[in-house]
Amino acid sequence: MTAWIVLPVSLSAFSITGIWIVYAMAVMNHHVCPVENWSYNLTCVEETAKPGFPKTCCTLQDIPLISKCGSFPPESCLFSLIGNVGAFMVVMVCLLRYAQVIEHSHRCWINTSALVSGFTNALGLVMVGNFQVDHAKSLHYVGAGVAFPAGLLFVCLQCVLTYRIAVTALDYWMAHVRVALAFGALVSLVLSGIFFIHESFVLQHAAAICEWVFTVDILVFYGTFTYEFGAVNNETLMAALQHSHHRGSGVMMGARGRPGTLGAGGCGSSGAKSLKSPGGSSTSTHLNCNPESIAML
Repeated sequence: MTAWIVLPVSLSAFSITGIWIVYAMAVMNHHVCPVENWSYNLTCVEETAKPGFPKTCCTLQDIPLISKCGSFPPESCLFSLIGNVGAFMVVMVCLLRYAQVIEHSHRCWINTSALVSGFTNALGLVMVGNFQVDHAKSLHYVGAGVAFPAGLLFVCLQCVLTYRIAVTALDYWMAHVRVALAFGALVSLVLSGIFFIHESFVLQHAAAICEWVFTVDILVFYGTFTYEFGAVNNETLMAALQHSHHRGSGVMMGARGRPGTLGAGGCGSSGAKSLKSPGGSSTSTHLNCNPESIAML
């Protein structure tokens, strides 16, 4: 077990706790209405609610979308911090997961696609966090339009990878859990998009709830990588470096083949060296990182 096991848990705990704190601040500052409120008006008279208590009159502008919760200070400052720190942690998780899968299969377009979609998700999070919807609507919507689909694509690809490299019964159990989370994210995102385009107060509020469900679902999915990251070590990162070196050598070698590599579309374990499974024995063989291979880098 390594210290990297803390990273996925920290990402989930920090982000989920943070966005709910932002929501609570927005409700107490009368910037949005509570999630449990389903009654909206076309217009409202001057707000008479006491400071520190939720609004008593709500309009369409007060629907508690995550973006609306982080639109005004002081909660917008925390919202930007969560977006930036969360994006950095997402990048780290994606890199480590990419390197870990390479330990199981040297060539895998699914793994590369997952890495790209994870990075795209992080970029969208930065845009969403730093361009508030009430002040830079176009850039904010671009960021959301990038982050949400990319995040969904990432979790779907990771479900496939989890099944492809699963060895033990516990590995397959984790794959089943991730499929359930991915399915929940897909349903909530689709419903959120359908409800959001309508002007009905009820459907807009339902869209906000679906958005919250999707976001928490994705963050919980990231947290499940704690299961695999207990096996991450220096050899995991070395596997990624060796893979990059071999790819560069392959370009220079042209059509000359290398034994022991998988087909371009494969992502299984055939052709790869025996590796430690997160749910298996810790005595399995790791990649050979001798001084000669390190010197080649």
